[in-house]
Amino acid sequence: MAPTALLTPLRNRTYLHLFAAQVVALVGTGLLTVALGLLAFDIAGGSAGRILANALTIKILIYVLLSPAVTALAANWNPRPVLVGANLVRGAVALTLPFIAAEWQLYLAIGLLQAASATFTPTFQAVIPRILPGEEDYTRALSLSRLAYDLEQIASPVLAAAMLAVMSYTNLFLGTVVGFLASAVLVVITPLPRKTETPTHRTGFIERTQRGIRIMLRERPLRALLWLNLAVAAPMAMVMVNTVVIVRSELGMGESALAWTLAIFGLGSMVVAAAVPGLLEKATDRTVMLPGAVLGAACLILLLIVPAPGYALIALTWLLLGFALSAMQTPIGRIVRANASEEDLSYVFAAQFSLSHACYLITYPVAGWIGDSAGLWAATAALAVLAVLGTVMAALTWPKESA
Repeated sequence: MAPTALLTPLRNRTYLHLFAAQVVALVGTGLLTVALGLLAFDIAGGSAGRILANALTIKILIYVLLSPAVTALAANWNPRPVLVGANLVRGAVALTLPFIAAEWQLYLAIGLLQAASATFTPTFQAVIPRILPGEEDYTRALSLSRLAYDLEQIASPVLAAAMLAVMSYTNLFLGTVVGFLASAVLVVITPLPRKTETPTHRTGFIERTQRGIRIMLRERPLRALLWLNLAVAAPMAMVMVNTVVIVRSELGMGESALAWTLAIFGLGSMVVAAAVPGLLEKATDRTVMLPGAVLGAACLILLLIVPAPGYALIALTWLLLGFALSAMQTPIGRIVRANASEEDLSYVFAAQFSLSHACYLITYPVAGWIGDSAGLWAATAALAVLAVLGTVMAALTWPKESA
């Protein structure tokens, strides 16, 4: 697919504004990711992985519990105040982060920050197919959204590396605030479709909360997606929790090296996200996603069999992990849309968001707690087992004829 074809959804003015809102918020979030890793290293040194694992587990627990409930409550809400309010809350909490000096303060701030994110993300995901109802434009929008997420993993770390050359990492938190405020302004000026529910589908809170989960358990491609979520979560936990430990503690490198390593991971993800629309014109979602799962598991196994890997191998592995995770994640919206009706779409997106993050309740503690108590090799081995399990079960659950 030509690059200009990938940009076709941006001709839609509403999507253009919403995409820009996503980009600036994620650039701020990327700065936050780098700064949190360095803050954890300042607090705990070589045990930074444990603190990050705890913080990220809190983040995921809130996602899992809150996302379906928020979507159910917001079934008849205008998405604009939901998106704007979530950004304003995230910006306000980010203002407090430079003043954090203890673990409990970090955990409290992360909890508040992620409560707002758990409100923003499923609302944003559910709006896109109503703005772009055409299959091709929607597929391209999924890739553009994936590219936007990758900005958190490449552009933001590069920007962070440049900023760290002239200032303390605590100033990175201010960049996060700017990103969230700019995102809120862009949503304010964007005309968004109102989500309404017809009288024949006025259901109770519990019913609306559980609806998406029941649909995911009923449809075979969506059940396979649940296993693929585990295949994603295992290598992602390695990257998010232990990159700072590998780069700063094991290899003894500086703050900027952490940012560049995360940027290399993001580069791999961005390359594949740009290629996926063209691949999906010739191949099925299954034939793109399952090889990505195999590659992710293979990267973790590579780290196990190479003793004391140097930075060159770490950088290459992180690039390949970027390839793998993007191949698995970019087509997810297509699978959800193909297996859910329009009226159920927001519920299934929320269920996928919640259940996918439930996998991180396993992988983040494995990466951080086992890494801190038994060493990085043991943590990597456990994550590799989970990645292989997710890959094998996804392949068995998702037969070729239903791809």
